[in-house]
Amino acid sequence: MPVISAKETEAFLTMLRRGRRNVDDWHSEHPMQCDKIDGLKADLDRLDAHLASGALTAPMPWDALYRWAEGALSFEGQELLVALMMEPYGALVDDLPNQMSADEGAGFRIDGSMTAAQLRGILERDYAWALKIDWDSPESQAKAWYVSIEKLEPRLGERHLEPVAPYEQPLAPGRDAALLFRALDDEADQTRVADFLLRHPEHRHILRRVQIVARHPYAEIRDNTVSADILPIDLLRAKLSFFGACHFDPRSDRWVRINMFRNAPFPHELAEMEFAGWTYPALVEVPV
Repeated sequence: MPVISAKETEAFLTMLRRGRRNVDDWHSEHPMQCDKIDGLKADLDRLDAHLASGALTAPMPWDALYRWAEGALSFEGQELLVALMMEPYGALVDDLPNQMSADEGAGFRIDGSMTAAQLRGILERDYAWALKIDWDSPESQAKAWYVSIEKLEPRLGERHLEPVAPYEQPLAPGRDAALLFRALDDEADQTRVADFLLRHPEHRHILRRVQIVARHPYAEIRDNTVSADILPIDLLRAKLSFFGACHFDPRSDRWVRINMFRNAPFPHELAEMEFAGWTYPALVEVPV
């Protein structure tokens, strides 16, 4: 939008003050998370200074503010800024949660008419990050995902230290995409995917995933999920945030403590709220 109204500006600045208090209340004993919280506080200082210089009066202010943040703030700071920017615009975003589910059946069918050349192009575009990884390195495949018999939950094992490889689940899309790309080396450009899979059915799961990612760019985790330095808590954080979790406090590299629906209102309070910014502490609690 080209300009911001005075009411929208005040709503954003109010949520920014509340957001800072929320960060101040965020505590952790995990060194990595402590560093992230400290970095987020520094980001808020930089954001305050930038806003004080008149950033919200510039042409296309939200777009300009986000583009500035891409170069000036950490990922944590960028995520918080985007969340705060949406708060004054409930009419634009309140219906989005209804679209956060996925119809897995809609994308399950493989397009067998796709050619090998088309498939290579998708892999080179959407999985370029995976094709750059040295998958022959032990560190690149140090972990393996399997399912616990006792709890039927995903677990992460040490591939080179534990006998987990035979039970591995197809949860290494980067590696599998690279294997698929290598298998296409011997295929003519006009070879159909259907014919390729008849000879190489072991690539069916990743080929389906690649076709889905071609249509939905945010469908993929663009990182090595079996590397020696993988932190499952990052995956947990992304998933749990959908459920209203906040104040993530990792207790190890495998599990995380959270707050659920912190500051959430009671049902009778919802009608009195100007906008649903309850994720952050109420204004009366924030010193100005």
